[in-house]
Amino acid sequence: MIDRDQLHRDGYALLRGAIPPDWLDDLRDAFDTGVKPSEQWPVPRGADWRHSQLDLDPKVQAVCRLPPLLAAAGALIGERFFLAQVEGREPLAGGGHQGLHRDLSAHRPGDTVNALAFFDDYGPGNGATRLAPGTHRPASEASSFDGIDESRSVQLAGSAGDIFVFDADLLHAGSLNRTGARRRSILIGYFAEPRYAAHLETAHLRNIRMDASERFDPPI
Repeated sequence: MIDRDQLHRDGYALLRGAIPPDWLDDLRDAFDTGVKPSEQWPVPRGADWRHSQLDLDPKVQAVCRLPPLLAAAGALIGERFFLAQVEGREPLAGGGHQGLHRDLSAHRPGDTVNALAFFDDYGPGNGATRLAPGTHRPASEASSFDGIDESRSVQLAGSAGDIFVFDADLLHAGSLNRTGARRRSILIGYFAEPRYAAHLETAHLRNIRMDASERFDPPI
């Protein structure tokens, strides 16, 4: 069960063991098969990350539709929504560090939710995600929390099969992969239904091939 009060207060949920363990080998294979160099994407990607095009893989699509994940995304969005995109990301050894940032909602706060589904164990050594709980709805500009200030950030750690789902306005960041250990994941995007027309206009720039016409309702 989702603790909705905590979800909206913190702006995220960490779904431990959400991916069935017997899916993981196939998901890792799909990630490795779909890896494409930066120059093969419409918009060049960061050189210190490995990027994988895997949005047509059936098991990847099944992960995006896991009921606990859809429930968390729907609770955050609060209206009818759709699965917009999914791609693979992995920080390379010595790379992956980002400053705390917001991915940003489009038309209203909360209309965009992202999720990271981890195919490998993750922690401080291999660049696990940092986040600042509760920063998705600052009470005022003065309390918005400068992304350069790491004092309120925490770093995730967990096991392959976990899924981190979060409001796009939550401050978060990738971290340095110090050990070089693999940290394959997929980044999933869910958008409120009114964003659909704009999504279609820019899908080609993000190399999206999947059909996004399916709709999901938020939990009652």
